[in-house]
Amino acid sequence: MADSTLDQALESLSAAVEAVRNAVTQLPEAGEAGADAAALVAHGASGGAIDPFVFQFAIFVLAIFVGYYVVWSVTPALHTPLMSVTNAISSVIVVGALLSVGIQAAGAAATFFGFIALVLAAVNIFGGFLVTQRMLAMYKKKER
Repeated sequence: MADSTLDQALESLSAAVEAVRNAVTQLPEAGEAGADAAALVAHGASGGAIDPFVFQFAIFVLAIFVGYYVVWSVTPALHTPLMSVTNAISSVIVVGALLSVGIQAAGAAATFFGFIALVLAAVNIFGGFLVTQRMLAMYKKKER
């Protein structure tokens, strides 16, 4: 009885290893990278039980929680440098969004989402500059 359970476990383990091996060998052909590669490996390791979309969505939700707790635990003294870093990241988003909007072969959906990203990143940059200016004004000496 125990031998048949062990044999079944070994068969399912070897099937999972084979699925992971197949997923990893397909990565260069598919051109997948980053989270897509991790999703394919999880899909293969679970024998197809985990959908790649669910895996990527779980990463997205975890990133939201981590970002929330990191930002809200920042002391006020570090707020201005944090805004500067956020503006730098948003400037990279603006460059990518401009490329997405400007490339005609990308398609209508890429152009639309690129435009939305461009608008949101621009609002973030200008809002960051306003907040930084207001916080720096708090440290100026008042003139009589």
